[in-house]
Amino acid sequence: MLTPAYEELFIQHNACVLMPTYNNAGTLAAVIENVLQHTGRVIVVNDGSTDGTEDILKQFPQVHAVSYMPNKGKGFALRTGIKEAAALGYDYAITIDSDGQHYAEDLPKFLHQLDNTPGALIVGARNMTVDNVPTKSNFGNRFSNFWFWVNTGFSLPDTQSGFRLYPVKPLAKKKFFTRKYEFEIEVMVRAAWSHIPVVQIPISVYYPRPEERVSHFRPFKDFTRISILNTVLVLIALLYIKPRDFIRLLGSKEGWHKIWRAIFINPHESNQTKAASIGFGIFMGIVPVWGFQLAIGIPLSILFRMNKALFLLAAHISVFPLTPIIWVASLATGKLVLGHREWLVSFDHLTLGRFLQEGAAFFLGGTVLAIVAGAVTYIVTYVLLFFFREKGRTVKK
Repeated sequence: MLTPAYEELFIQHNACVLMPTYNNAGTLAAVIENVLQHTGRVIVVNDGSTDGTEDILKQFPQVHAVSYMPNKGKGFALRTGIKEAAALGYDYAITIDSDGQHYAEDLPKFLHQLDNTPGALIVGARNMTVDNVPTKSNFGNRFSNFWFWVNTGFSLPDTQSGFRLYPVKPLAKKKFFTRKYEFEIEVMVRAAWSHIPVVQIPISVYYPRPEERVSHFRPFKDFTRISILNTVLVLIALLYIKPRDFIRLLGSKEGWHKIWRAIFINPHESNQTKAASIGFGIFMGIVPVWGFQLAIGIPLSILFRMNKALFLLAAHISVFPLTPIIWVASLATGKLVLGHREWLVSFDHLTLGRFLQEGAAFFLGGTVLAIVAGAVTYIVTYVLLFFFREKGRTVKK
């Protein structure tokens, strides 16, 4: 029996291939055979198939198979496979779909990428311009990419690709909440939150003609589940992840060095640019477009060539527990501007008309407060930079 072509590479990286499958008997055997040409370290998770998948798996005794009934969803199968891979002692698992969409020839690319980014979660970015790509796949991918960026601050071109390399040991310890397709979003976001690098590599992809395609994705139900998940993740990011990371930044010596370097070093940036970046960050952190501050602010900071690190640092003014204070201050400011006698927040006798009135005051006040705070921050920062940076340059001379 011939040794698989890349067995040494898989052994070197202590990696395996993980294949979740559900009712793909028409393609499963061919996919397994193709993978076995590259490595014999294969785990197949049979997610409650009812089409003869068990009989196919018996043809491959060298494959480590896990089966259960009934079908529980792709996410559950991936969670099961990740835990199984960790229990078997592997460090990494490359997930590949059993429908023939992915090419086993791309497997070595993931392992080569590990040499540059050890410990990373690596996503295979598909070429979505090939023939027969479903319209719903393109829309869903753009939708998912946007929310991944909102939740993590990182951009990826293909957050829905199932061809990935997972670092199984840190992920096997986590308690995940999703069991369907949305798991592939949850695991990436939570990996990024845990400071596991999430990177991409280009891969090839094959889509059969619509009449030959087997898909278990249910557009309405699955998009609804994904939307609910993204809503929950955004709330967690705003209320916990971003405040946590900001506090960690302020609580470490390295964090303060990073802040100092961002503000006072880099002689190629003018005082105006630095002050404008911080002032704009304060503005975007306060202006009442909650949940979209970064989605709006980052492109604008790039457009106007601001310091993105300073912008993001200043925008953290909107993290919890400062958020409720900003909300109260916005409402109070709006009521003062509109000349309301009762400018304090009160929920007594709340009607629809009063709710709309309070909402108008909140958005007006938040906008005014953001403009004033941003302008004051710009002036104060510019003055401080003028004296401290000039003093630093004089001493250096």
